Amino acid sequence: MRARVVAAVLAAPVCAGLTAPAASAVPTTSASASPAPGPVTAGGRPYLYLEGPPGTVLEDTLTLTNPGRAPLTLRLRATAPWVTFAANPVTVPPRTRADVPFSVTVPPDAPPGDRTGTLRAGDGVTVPVRLRVGGPRLAALTVEDVRVTGDSIRYALVNRGNTVLAPRLAVRAEGLFGEVLRRSERPLRLELRPGRRAELTEPWPGPERPALDRVTVRLDATAGEGARAAAAATRTFVTPWAPAVPAAAVAAGAVTWWTRRRRARGSET
Repeated sequence: MRARVVAAVLAAPVCAGLTAPAASAVPTTSASASPAPGPVTAGGRPYLYLEGPPGTVLEDTLTLTNPGRAPLTLRLRATAPWVTFAANPVTVPPRTRADVPFSVTVPPDAPPGDRTGTLRAGDGVTVPVRLRVGGPRLAALTVEDVRVTGDSIRYALVNRGNTVLAPRLAVRAEGLFGEVLRRSERPLRLELRPGRRAELTEPWPGPERPALDRVTVRLDATAGEGARAAAAATRTFVTPWAPAVPAAAVAAGAVTWWTRRRRARGSET
């Protein structure tokens, strides 16, 4: 089965500078690559998007543009899985473009879920690729290894499902005398791919922390499609002068006990 897939998102095409060996002795100074415009797009696509079940051959087209005065010969590479180019390398005539068909052959035993990667032309031109293999979708996220060290809260987010996640995080800390920290849920600048683990840090400067308290820090993470996870860690905060406080309390208690005992003995005589 063969399927042609076109993304419907509108945005500027991806471009980057490039100096590459040309077919003539005069090299050009720049080139660009982008997804070929689809029949439903009035502009460019920000990335190539393909979707299909296992065993499918998906097809799309990469556009290479040469604005220079000499031909450009570009070698194509792919970090996205299962990609085959119709031609490689490709020579683009001056002041024109070349449309290069490519195919993605999804293995019959490929598990469902999202994959990401890039197509590369020459040394510096890249186009993002997003591939979704059809089947049951599982959005699963865990928060792990929460700990308070120095002026920060350290933790890890792990994508346990088969879809790309955009996590959001809320932070709360409770001490012996009530809440000491609350940060509302906010998006993280992170795209977490299936099976990936991200080590992250949440700043918590010293002036914002209690001087003497036993605090439980709780992290709540959410992502699209119902993924939700939480984890907590407990930390005792003691500033350099804080040990004097319990010591003074113990001394005061000892004096009070000794005074009461003397009074009790005096009343017995």
